[in-house]
Amino acid sequence: MNDPASIQGDLFALDSPLLTEVRGERSLMAFPFFALSKGKWTKPLAYKTDAVSIEIVATSKGIATIYDKEVLLYIASLMVAKLEAGVGVSQDFYFTAHDLFRVTGVNGSARSYARLSDALERLQGTQIKTNIEAGGEGQAGFFSWLSEAQLHYTKTKTGDKRLKAVKVRLCDWLYRAILRDRRVLDYAPSYFQLGPIERRLYEVARSACVHGAVDVDLDELRLQLGYQSSLKHFRYELKRIADENSIPGFTFDLLEHAATSEKGRSRRNAGAGRVKITPRPLLASA
Repeated sequence: MNDPASIQGDLFALDSPLLTEVRGERSLMAFPFFALSKGKWTKPLAYKTDAVSIEIVATSKGIATIYDKEVLLYIASLMVAKLEAGVGVSQDFYFTAHDLFRVTGVNGSARSYARLSDALERLQGTQIKTNIEAGGEGQAGFFSWLSEAQLHYTKTKTGDKRLKAVKVRLCDWLYRAILRDRRVLDYAPSYFQLGPIERRLYEVARSACVHGAVDVDLDELRLQLGYQSSLKHFRYELKRIADENSIPGFTFDLLEHAATSEKGRSRRNAGAGRVKITPRPLLASA
């Protein structure tokens, strides 16, 4: 892998390295646009409330996952950094995989590069339809996260390929949302060490608790996360995560219903139907 500083005379000027914190668009934090899976997910996903409608369809490569989302977070962060610096932006971004891996805490192994290639294919292939407006405009029909994704290689004297940089074109919807709405929030650095469910819990909490603690329905939270298993299973997983207190910057408390055991003793969280999410100070290492 070439050092980013050694790349000279490219057709595109590099947008990396990222020198600011990671930021994400708030709608992508709040709603389930990605599969909560490390493996291949090919079933369609849907989320619908009175106000929000999301439909996601996979190609043969599968739906973009919560781990593929790291690429979009990185691109969004590059874009916001440019906007804050007063630099013109376009939908095209050209960056090194080395810097993406540095930011997300991934080692630069051959397997990591293969996973990046797969992630770019899913981000380009996944089809999304939503009624959420971006930049004051609605959009009918399906779109993909990346309308273009290319890996740029050089060849060594022995003929081996070396990945030099990645060029992508961000979709109109997300580009408008960042450029015009500026509804972006920073991420805790430890986000990238979290598992799939924990990542979504952090994102929903981060988007919902801007003005303080919130109280949400347990099943509504499950759906908002995009959690595909039963409510009973979700309650169990949430209880485990709440007890571990592993979500950076937030605590989760399952609020009890009046439920008693056969001996008349209350069963803690047995009938929990709501969840209180409370912001807490981040440690310096979070």
